[in-house]
Amino acid sequence: MSNKKPIRIGLIGTGLMGRIHTNAYKRIPDFFHEFEYMPVLQAVCARREDKVKAFAEQWGYASYETDWKKLIARDDIDAVDICTPNDTHAEIAIAAAKAGKMILCEKPLSRTLDEGEAMVKAVENAGVKNTVWYNYRRVPAVTMAKQLVDSGKLGKIFHYRANFLQDWTINPELPQGGDALWRLDVDAAGSGVTGDLLAHCIDNAMWLNGGIRDVSAMTETFIKERVHQGSGKVQKVGIDDACIFHCHFDNGSLGLFEATRYARGHKALYTFEINGEHASIRWDLHDMNWLEFFDHKDESRLRGWRKIHITEGEQPYMNRWWIPGTSIGYEHSFIHQAADFFLSLQTGKPCTPTFQDAFETQKVCQAVLDSAASKSWKETGVTWKG
Repeated sequence: MSNKKPIRIGLIGTGLMGRIHTNAYKRIPDFFHEFEYMPVLQAVCARREDKVKAFAEQWGYASYETDWKKLIARDDIDAVDICTPNDTHAEIAIAAAKAGKMILCEKPLSRTLDEGEAMVKAVENAGVKNTVWYNYRRVPAVTMAKQLVDSGKLGKIFHYRANFLQDWTINPELPQGGDALWRLDVDAAGSGVTGDLLAHCIDNAMWLNGGIRDVSAMTETFIKERVHQGSGKVQKVGIDDACIFHCHFDNGSLGLFEATRYARGHKALYTFEINGEHASIRWDLHDMNWLEFFDHKDESRLRGWRKIHITEGEQPYMNRWWIPGTSIGYEHSFIHQAADFFLSLQTGKPCTPTFQDAFETQKVCQAVLDSAASKSWKETGVTWKG
């Protein structure tokens, strides 16, 4: 690696995303070895010393910290990766930008529009590279869908529909707050399924189909009170357990979105479908290496949905991996995003979605919540550039 330019990573957070991002960095030298810039696992940070020390030893970080401010202040850190709960994103990102660090931030960008706007201004004022980990863009079949839409094969788009269904919070005895359950605490998360699940759907939708102009939404919190692990007291639940909204896109198409954590039998059913005048496409996370395609231009007696196995070398990202017909997994989407970030350092182009892109998604999420609260249509204010 002596002829490579090292980018020394400072990871903040040792939960699921901390492990997934670290795995992505570790794979770059193996599968993207020709890149000019390469990640170095310099330091990891978490509050508990025993936990962060064990993480550093297991994953190969050279050092660790228990205070994120000390990590950011270090001269041997080039890029800060934020894998912490949503309520810390803004403070950490703004401090990292002021320190001149590159920033990779977990989704959603922020809890609120005010936080998100401050984060965007911070990275713009500092002129630092930034990206947000909306990883589903980098699933090869989803990237293939983007190429098909951009090619014009679908023609004018009429409909975009997506859902993201889980069932892990149905238990009324499940507490809120704490390390594992902060997503159920509105102060830490900002919102429920809107910011956690629909944010993914919205990011993909605007990347594939353009800006969302306005929304009409409804939300529901099925379990109204839970014990909070911090206080030990029964407290009101402030997050949304389920959300449905419909919308208009800038291109005139209609959108329909649903997310819930109360769909018994579904652990992570994420699907989308796009209907155009000439063709349609659909994708399912549970069958993530396949893209379904219907082309009305086919001969009528042979016309029908076809399943395209996205494993060929000329399909997105697949020349990096195995032989045609063999599959890759969820973790590869993060590897691809990390690779795109390091490639962007070489090309000088932004690694999308940037903070600004993710802020546009935040605008839609906020409009959805406002619409549900007021029971009325809401403009998003999105200025999507893609």
